[in-house]
Amino acid sequence: MRDLTNSRHMMLKAALFGVIGLGSAGLLLVESLSLRTATLLVLTIWSFCRLYYFAFYVIEKYIDPTFRFSGVFAALRYLARGKKG
Repeated sequence: MRDLTNSRHMMLKAALFGVIGLGSAGLLLVESLSLRTATLLVLTIWSFCRLYYFAFYVIEKYIDPTFRFSGVFAALRYLARGKKG
């Protein structure tokens, strides 16, 4: 599979992810409308965003600037093995 290089396609992909995320969150809140559900949903989204930031920015910029991650599994392998693995 080729890398996505067209900026319009990248923007479409981002928009589709937004639609999926907002739709899923909306359906969860409709199914179980409560302050607790909304709070847990916000905390879940926020924490995974911070984990993603850590995996792809903090590790690459501050912990090991020589390593380039190709995806989530590469980051997990790196964390499991350590710098020398």
